[in-house]
Amino acid sequence: MVVSLAFKQLLTTLAVVGLGLPFLTQPAWSTDIAAIDRTTITEPGIAPPPVPDPLPGEQQPDRSPDFRVSALLRDLGGNLWIGTWQGLAQIDPNTGRILARVPIPNLITTAIVQDKVGRIWVGTQEGLIRVDPRRKEVTAQNISLPANRVLSLLIDRRGYLWVGTDRGLVLVSPDQGLIMTTLQNLPGVSATALSLGIDGHLWVGTLEGLVKVDTAKAKILNQIPEIPGGAVQALSSDRFGMVWAATPGGLLEIDPRRGRVKRSVTQLRGRVINTIRFDRRGSLWLGSNEGLFRLNPYNGAVLGQIGGLPSNNVLAVAPDAGNKLWVGTSEGLSWVSLSDFRSRPHLAFTAP
Repeated sequence: MVVSLAFKQLLTTLAVVGLGLPFLTQPAWSTDIAAIDRTTITEPGIAPPPVPDPLPGEQQPDRSPDFRVSALLRDLGGNLWIGTWQGLAQIDPNTGRILARVPIPNLITTAIVQDKVGRIWVGTQEGLIRVDPRRKEVTAQNISLPANRVLSLLIDRRGYLWVGTDRGLVLVSPDQGLIMTTLQNLPGVSATALSLGIDGHLWVGTLEGLVKVDTAKAKILNQIPEIPGGAVQALSSDRFGMVWAATPGGLLEIDPRRGRVKRSVTQLRGRVINTIRFDRRGSLWLGSNEGLFRLNPYNGAVLGQIGGLPSNNVLAVAPDAGNKLWVGTSEGLSWVSLSDFRSRPHLAFTAP
Protein backbone atom coordinates (compact mmCIF):
# COMPACT_ATOMS: atom_id res chain seq x y z
CA MET A 1 0.00 0.00 0.00
CA VAL A 2 1.40 3.39 -0.99
CA VAL A 3 1.07 6.09 1.70
CA SER A 4 1.32 9.69 0.50
CA LEU A 5 3.78 12.10 2.10
CA ALA A 6 0.93 14.37 3.24
CA PHE A 7 -0.74 11.42 5.00
CA LYS A 8 2.53 10.49 6.75
CA GLN A 9 2.87 14.07 7.95
CA LEU A 10 -0.70 13.97 9.23
CA LEU A 11 0.00 10.77 11.21
CA THR A 12 3.14 12.33 12.67
CA THR A 13 1.20 15.43 13.68
CA LEU A 14 -1.51 13.39 15.38
CA ALA A 15 1.10 11.38 17.25
CA VAL A 16 2.77 14.53 18.56
CA VAL A 17 -0.53 16.09 19.56
CA GLY A 18 -1.46 12.87 21.30
CA LEU A 19 1.56 13.22 23.57
CA GLY A 20 -0.10 16.29 25.07
CA LEU A 21 -3.33 14.54 25.96
CA PRO A 22 -2.33 13.53 29.55
CA PHE A 23 -2.20 17.24 30.41
CA LEU A 24 -5.90 17.47 29.68
CA THR A 25 -6.71 14.75 32.19
CA GLN A 26 -7.05 16.63 35.49
CA PRO A 27 -6.54 14.64 38.72
CA ALA A 28 -9.06 14.86 41.53
CA TRP A 29 -8.23 16.79 44.72
CA SER A 30 -5.12 15.31 46.25
CA THR A 31 -3.60 16.22 49.60
CA ASP A 32 -0.42 14.38 48.65
CA ILE A 33 1.75 15.37 45.75
CA ALA A 34 2.49 11.69 45.18
CA ALA A 35 -1.12 11.21 44.08
CA ILE A 36 -0.69 13.63 41.17
CA ASP A 37 -0.34 11.87 37.83
CA ARG A 38 3.41 11.94 37.28
CA THR A 39 3.03 10.81 33.67
CA THR A 40 2.31 14.45 32.82
CA ILE A 41 5.74 15.59 34.03
CA THR A 42 8.53 15.78 31.46
CA GLU A 43 11.77 14.33 32.76
CA PRO A 44 14.63 16.85 32.76
CA GLY A 45 17.29 16.35 30.13
CA ILE A 46 14.97 14.59 27.67
CA ALA A 47 14.48 16.51 24.45
CA PRO A 48 10.88 17.13 23.35
CA PRO A 49 9.63 15.16 20.35
CA PRO A 50 10.25 16.74 16.95
CA VAL A 51 7.48 18.91 15.58
CA PRO A 52 6.73 18.31 11.90
CA ASP A 53 6.51 21.10 9.38
CA PRO A 54 2.98 22.53 9.22
CA LEU A 55 0.70 21.19 6.51
CA PRO A 56 -0.29 23.54 3.70
CA GLY A 57 -2.61 26.18 5.14
CA GLU A 58 -1.80 25.19 8.73
CA GLN A 59 -0.50 28.02 10.96
CA GLN A 60 2.61 27.33 13.04
CA PRO A 61 1.81 27.96 16.76
CA ASP A 62 3.58 30.87 18.46
CA ARG A 63 6.14 29.44 20.93
CA SER A 64 7.74 32.73 21.94
CA PRO A 65 7.94 33.22 25.72
CA ASP A 66 5.28 35.34 27.41
CA PHE A 67 6.70 37.67 30.06
CA ARG A 68 3.39 38.75 31.60
CA VAL A 69 3.49 39.16 35.40
CA SER A 70 -0.16 38.83 36.40
CA ALA A 71 -0.07 38.34 40.21
CA LEU A 72 2.15 39.51 43.08
CA LEU A 73 2.05 38.66 46.80
CA ARG A 74 4.18 39.76 49.74
CA ASP A 75 4.09 36.77 52.11
CA LEU A 76 4.16 36.68 55.92
CA GLY A 77 7.95 36.36 55.88
CA GLY A 78 8.40 39.45 53.73
CA ASN A 79 9.33 37.58 50.54
CA LEU A 80 7.64 38.22 47.22
CA TRP A 81 5.77 35.61 45.17
CA ILE A 82 5.57 36.28 41.46
CA GLY A 83 2.86 34.77 39.30
CA THR A 84 3.67 34.89 35.62
CA TRP A 85 2.56 33.27 32.39
CA GLN A 86 5.64 31.06 32.66
CA GLY A 87 5.01 29.78 36.19
CA LEU A 88 5.50 30.70 39.84
CA ALA A 89 8.60 32.08 41.57
CA GLN A 90 9.68 33.55 44.91
CA ILE A 91 12.28 36.31 45.33
CA ASP A 92 13.89 38.28 48.13
CA PRO A 93 12.45 41.79 47.53
CA ASN A 94 15.39 43.43 49.30
CA THR A 95 17.98 42.08 46.88
CA GLY A 96 15.90 40.75 43.99
CA ARG A 97 17.55 37.34 44.37
CA ILE A 98 15.47 34.41 43.13
CA LEU A 99 14.76 32.07 46.04
CA ALA A 100 12.77 29.46 44.15
CA ARG A 101 11.02 28.63 40.93
CA VAL A 102 8.10 26.35 41.75
CA PRO A 103 6.94 23.89 39.05
CA ILE A 104 3.15 24.09 38.81
CA PRO A 105 0.76 22.04 36.64
CA ASN A 106 -0.50 25.09 34.74
CA LEU A 107 1.97 27.88 34.04
CA ILE A 108 -0.54 30.72 33.60
CA THR A 109 -1.00 32.24 37.07
CA THR A 110 -4.00 34.50 37.71
CA ALA A 111 -4.05 35.08 41.51
CA ILE A 112 -2.01 34.34 44.66
CA VAL A 113 -2.95 34.44 48.36
CA GLN A 114 -1.49 33.13 51.63
CA ASP A 115 -3.64 31.55 54.32
CA LYS A 116 -3.27 32.09 58.07
CA VAL A 117 -0.85 29.20 58.58
CA GLY A 118 1.37 30.23 55.68
CA ARG A 119 0.28 28.00 52.80
CA ILE A 120 0.36 29.64 49.38
CA TRP A 121 -2.71 29.26 47.19
CA VAL A 122 -2.33 29.85 43.48
CA GLY A 123 -5.12 30.40 41.00
CA THR A 124 -4.46 29.43 37.40
CA GLN A 125 -6.43 29.17 34.19
CA GLU A 126 -6.89 25.47 34.89
CA GLY A 127 -7.64 25.30 38.59
CA LEU A 128 -6.50 25.91 42.15
CA ILE A 129 -3.10 24.85 43.52
CA ARG A 130 -1.66 24.74 47.06
CA VAL A 131 2.08 25.29 47.57
CA ASP A 132 4.19 24.57 50.65
CA PRO A 133 6.36 27.72 50.99
CA ARG A 134 9.09 25.86 52.89
CA ARG A 135 9.48 22.90 50.56
CA LYS A 136 8.70 25.06 47.52
CA GLU A 137 6.50 22.43 45.94
CA VAL A 138 2.88 21.76 45.07
CA THR A 139 1.14 19.74 47.79
CA ALA A 140 -2.40 19.71 46.40
CA GLN A 141 -4.53 20.77 43.49
CA ASN A 142 -8.26 21.01 43.01
CA ILE A 143 -10.14 21.00 39.72
CA SER A 144 -13.63 20.37 41.16
CA LEU A 145 -14.65 24.02 40.87
CA PRO A 146 -17.72 25.36 39.04
CA ALA A 147 -15.18 26.46 36.44
CA ASN A 148 -11.46 25.75 36.35
CA ARG A 149 -10.49 29.31 35.44
CA VAL A 150 -9.65 31.07 38.72
CA LEU A 151 -9.97 34.87 38.60
CA SER A 152 -9.52 35.96 42.23
CA LEU A 153 -8.61 34.66 45.71
CA LEU A 154 -9.19 35.94 49.27
CA ILE A 155 -8.80 34.70 52.86
CA ASP A 156 -11.61 35.89 55.16
CA ARG A 157 -11.39 36.66 58.90
CA ARG A 158 -12.11 33.05 59.84
CA GLY A 159 -9.25 31.84 57.66
CA TYR A 160 -11.44 30.34 54.94
CA LEU A 161 -10.48 30.64 51.29
CA TRP A 162 -12.80 32.28 48.77
CA VAL A 163 -12.18 31.42 45.15
CA GLY A 164 -13.64 33.56 42.37
CA THR A 165 -14.14 31.78 39.06
CA ASP A 166 -15.82 32.69 35.80
CA ARG A 167 -18.88 30.76 37.03
CA GLY A 168 -19.27 32.11 40.53
CA LEU A 169 -17.76 31.79 44.00
CA VAL A 170 -16.40 28.80 45.91
CA LEU A 171 -15.71 28.60 49.66
CA VAL A 172 -12.84 26.25 50.54
CA SER A 173 -11.54 25.02 53.89
CA PRO A 174 -7.75 25.44 53.58
CA ASP A 175 -7.01 22.87 56.29
CA GLN A 176 -8.93 20.01 54.70
CA GLY A 177 -8.78 21.25 51.13
CA LEU A 178 -12.53 20.66 50.88
CA ILE A 179 -15.16 22.71 49.09
CA MET A 180 -17.67 23.90 51.68
CA THR A 181 -20.16 25.69 49.45
CA THR A 182 -20.57 27.38 46.09
CA LEU A 183 -22.42 30.53 45.04
CA GLN A 184 -23.08 30.42 41.32
CA ASN A 185 -26.06 32.76 40.97
CA LEU A 186 -23.99 35.93 41.09
CA PRO A 187 -25.33 38.84 39.06
CA GLY A 188 -22.65 39.18 36.43
CA VAL A 189 -21.58 35.54 36.96
CA SER A 190 -17.78 35.93 36.94
CA ALA A 191 -16.17 36.79 40.31
CA THR A 192 -13.42 38.94 38.82
CA ALA A 193 -12.33 40.68 42.06
CA LEU A 194 -12.65 40.16 45.84
CA SER A 195 -12.21 42.44 48.86
CA LEU A 196 -13.08 42.11 52.54
CA GLY A 197 -15.24 44.90 53.97
CA ILE A 198 -14.74 46.53 57.36
CA ASP A 199 -17.67 44.45 58.67
CA GLY A 200 -16.03 41.19 57.60
CA HIS A 201 -18.34 40.55 54.67
CA LEU A 202 -17.18 39.98 51.13
CA TRP A 203 -17.38 42.43 48.25
CA VAL A 204 -17.35 40.72 44.87
CA GLY A 205 -16.66 42.46 41.59
CA THR A 206 -18.44 40.92 38.60
CA LEU A 207 -18.98 41.68 34.94
CA GLU A 208 -22.13 43.62 35.86
CA GLY A 209 -21.14 45.50 39.01
CA LEU A 210 -20.68 44.85 42.73
CA VAL A 211 -22.21 42.26 45.03
CA LYS A 212 -21.96 42.02 48.83
CA VAL A 213 -21.87 38.46 50.21
CA ASP A 214 -22.38 37.25 53.78
CA THR A 215 -19.21 35.24 54.51
CA ALA A 216 -20.94 33.12 57.17
CA LYS A 217 -23.97 32.11 55.08
CA ALA A 218 -22.61 32.55 51.54
CA LYS A 219 -25.72 34.58 50.66
CA ILE A 220 -26.03 37.80 48.70
CA LEU A 221 -26.74 40.78 50.97
CA ASN A 222 -26.69 43.64 48.51
CA GLN A 223 -26.07 44.48 44.88
CA ILE A 224 -24.81 47.67 43.22
CA PRO A 225 -25.63 47.01 39.57
CA GLU A 226 -25.26 50.42 37.92
CA ILE A 227 -21.50 50.79 38.05
CA PRO A 228 -20.01 53.35 35.64
CA GLY A 229 -17.72 51.37 33.40
CA GLY A 230 -19.75 48.18 33.92
CA ALA A 231 -17.38 45.39 34.91
CA VAL A 232 -15.29 45.53 38.09
CA GLN A 233 -11.70 44.44 37.47
CA ALA A 234 -10.12 45.04 40.90
CA LEU A 235 -11.20 45.93 44.46
CA SER A 236 -9.52 47.31 47.58
CA SER A 237 -10.82 48.59 50.93
CA ASP A 238 -9.29 51.53 52.76
CA ARG A 239 -8.77 52.04 56.50
CA PHE A 240 -12.07 53.92 56.80
CA GLY A 241 -14.15 51.13 55.31
CA MET A 242 -14.66 52.63 51.85
CA VAL A 243 -14.46 50.18 48.96
CA TRP A 244 -12.58 51.21 45.82
CA ALA A 245 -13.50 49.63 42.49
CA ALA A 246 -11.40 49.64 39.33
CA THR A 247 -13.33 49.41 36.07
CA PRO A 248 -12.65 49.70 32.32
CA GLY A 249 -13.97 53.28 32.64
CA GLY A 250 -12.04 54.56 35.66
CA LEU A 251 -11.95 54.42 39.47
CA LEU A 252 -14.93 54.53 41.84
CA GLU A 253 -15.27 54.99 45.60
CA ILE A 254 -18.13 52.93 47.06
CA ASP A 255 -19.91 53.77 50.32
CA PRO A 256 -20.70 50.28 51.70
CA ARG A 257 -23.04 51.60 54.41
CA ARG A 258 -25.34 53.23 51.87
CA GLY A 259 -24.68 50.66 49.19
CA ARG A 260 -23.99 53.13 46.40
CA VAL A 261 -21.25 54.84 44.43
CA LYS A 262 -19.93 57.80 46.41
CA ARG A 263 -17.82 59.34 43.66
CA SER A 264 -15.91 58.75 40.47
CA VAL A 265 -12.32 60.03 40.36
CA THR A 266 -12.45 62.74 37.71
CA GLN A 267 -8.82 62.56 36.58
CA LEU A 268 -9.08 58.85 35.83
CA ARG A 269 -12.35 58.78 33.93
CA GLY A 270 -12.10 56.88 30.69
CA ARG A 271 -8.98 54.97 31.74
CA VAL A 272 -8.92 51.17 31.89
CA ILE A 273 -7.84 50.34 35.47
CA ASN A 274 -6.55 46.78 35.93
CA THR A 275 -5.35 46.70 39.55
CA ILE A 276 -5.41 48.84 42.72
CA ARG A 277 -3.57 48.54 46.04
CA PHE A 278 -3.06 50.77 49.11
CA ASP A 279 0.42 51.15 50.59
CA ARG A 280 1.16 51.59 54.30
CA ARG A 281 1.20 55.39 53.91
CA GLY A 282 -2.36 55.40 52.64
CA SER A 283 -1.58 56.20 49.02
CA LEU A 284 -3.51 54.27 46.38
CA TRP A 285 -1.54 52.77 43.50
CA LEU A 286 -3.37 52.13 40.26
CA GLY A 287 -2.21 50.00 37.37
CA SER A 288 -3.86 50.77 34.06
CA ASN A 289 -3.30 50.03 30.39
CA GLU A 290 -1.68 53.48 30.22
CA GLY A 291 0.78 53.11 33.08
CA LEU A 292 1.10 53.25 36.86
CA PHE A 293 -0.41 56.12 38.90
CA ARG A 294 -0.29 57.20 42.54
CA LEU A 295 -3.47 58.71 43.98
CA ASN A 296 -4.38 60.66 47.09
CA PRO A 297 -7.65 58.91 47.97
CA TYR A 298 -8.87 61.71 50.22
CA ASN A 299 -9.14 64.39 47.54
CA GLY A 300 -8.91 62.25 44.40
CA ALA A 301 -5.73 63.98 43.19
CA VAL A 302 -3.35 62.03 40.98
CA LEU A 303 0.06 62.61 42.59
CA GLY A 304 2.13 61.28 39.73
CA GLN A 305 2.75 58.66 37.08
CA ILE A 306 5.70 56.25 37.11
CA GLY A 307 7.69 56.01 33.90
CA GLY A 308 10.30 53.57 32.65
CA LEU A 309 8.29 50.37 33.21
CA PRO A 310 8.76 47.35 30.93
CA SER A 311 5.27 48.08 29.57
CA ASN A 312 2.55 50.67 30.21
CA ASN A 313 0.04 47.83 30.59
CA VAL A 314 0.22 47.28 34.37
CA LEU A 315 -1.40 44.06 35.62
CA ALA A 316 -0.35 43.74 39.30
CA VAL A 317 1.22 45.81 42.09
CA ALA A 318 2.69 44.88 45.48
CA PRO A 319 3.49 47.83 47.77
CA ASP A 320 5.85 47.76 50.76
CA ALA A 321 7.86 44.68 49.81
CA GLY A 322 11.53 45.26 50.57
CA ASN A 323 10.85 49.00 50.91
CA LYS A 324 9.87 49.01 47.26
CA LEU A 325 6.79 48.95 45.10
CA TRP A 326 6.80 45.94 42.80
CA VAL A 327 5.00 46.19 39.48
CA GLY A 328 3.90 43.41 37.14
CA THR A 329 3.32 44.37 33.53
CA SER A 330 2.51 42.64 30.25
CA GLU A 331 6.23 42.67 29.42
CA GLY A 332 7.77 41.79 32.77
CA LEU A 333 8.55 42.77 36.35
CA SER A 334 9.87 46.06 37.70
CA TRP A 335 10.37 47.73 41.06
CA VAL A 336 9.93 51.36 42.07
CA SER A 337 12.02 53.15 44.68
CA LEU A 338 9.77 54.90 47.18
CA SER A 339 12.39 57.59 47.72
CA ASP A 340 12.84 58.88 44.16
CA PHE A 341 9.92 57.03 42.45
CA ARG A 342 12.18 55.75 39.69
CA SER A 343 11.57 52.29 38.27
CA ARG A 344 14.11 49.57 37.53
CA PRO A 345 13.41 46.27 35.71
CA HIS A 346 14.06 42.88 37.23
CA LEU A 347 15.95 41.37 34.32
CA ALA A 348 15.14 37.74 35.22
CA PHE A 349 11.42 38.38 34.68
CA THR A 350 11.52 40.93 31.87
CA ALA A 351 11.51 40.57 28.11
CA PRO A 352 14.98 41.24 26.65
